[in-house]
Amino acid sequence: MTAISASGRRLLLVGHGRMGKLVEQVGPEYGFEVVGAVSRANSEDWTRWPDADVAVDFSVGEAVPANLERLAERGIGVVIGTTGWQARENDVREIASRHAIGVVAAANFALGVILFQALAERAGELFASRPEFGAWIYELHHGTKRDAPSGTALAIRAAMERGGYKAPIDIASTRAGSIPGTHTFGFDASSETITLTHTARDRSGFARGALEAARWIRVARAGSA
Repeated sequence: MTAISASGRRLLLVGHGRMGKLVEQVGPEYGFEVVGAVSRANSEDWTRWPDADVAVDFSVGEAVPANLERLAERGIGVVIGTTGWQARENDVREIASRHAIGVVAAANFALGVILFQALAERAGELFASRPEFGAWIYELHHGTKRDAPSGTALAIRAAMERGGYKAPIDIASTRAGSIPGTHTFGFDASSETITLTHTARDRSGFARGALEAARWIRVARAGSA
C-alpha cells in the first residue's frame, strides 16, 4: 500500500472537465493538495500519474474500470462521481476487493439528493398499498450529459422500489442548455397529483460531497496504515 503522506491529503483528479476543475477549486477548503489531473491528453501514460492518497474520478463511465485498476494497483482509494459504468459494477467491486482499497461511488454526491432519495424510499413505502396512484420520475440535465436517464434518476427509482413500490415507474429525461440537474418524482391519481423536486442551482454541491467522501476514505486509510 502507498505510504500516507505527511499531510495525508494528496488528491489526484481523474477527469479534468467542469466537475474536475470545480473539485480542484474547492479542494483546498477541505485540506487537500491537488497533486495532478488525469485527462484525455495523459490518460494512457498511467505510469506517470502523480502519487496520491485518494483520487476523485469525474471522467467518463466507460473509463472507470480501467482507471480504478490502475489506481488500485498503487493502493489509492477512489471516489467515483461519474455515471454510466453501472453495467460493470461487479468488475469494479472485484478490483476494489482484490486490492483492498476503499471506494465510495454515488450517482450524485449532493447532500440534498441523498436526503431526497430517503424521501423517495419512504414515499415508495407509503404508496405501495395505493394502486390508484401511478409513479413517475422526470429529470433534466445539460445538453452534453451522455447518459439518459441519469444515474440519480435510476437511484431514485431504486429507492422507491426498496420502499416496496412494485408498479412500473416511468422515467423521462431532458437534455438541454446548461442545466446542472433537476429531478422530480411524483404520484398521480385520477383527481390529485403529488410531486417532490430537487433542483441543483450549481455543481458545487456535487464537488463538496465528493470531497467529503475523499476525506472519509483518507481517514479510513490512515487508520488502517
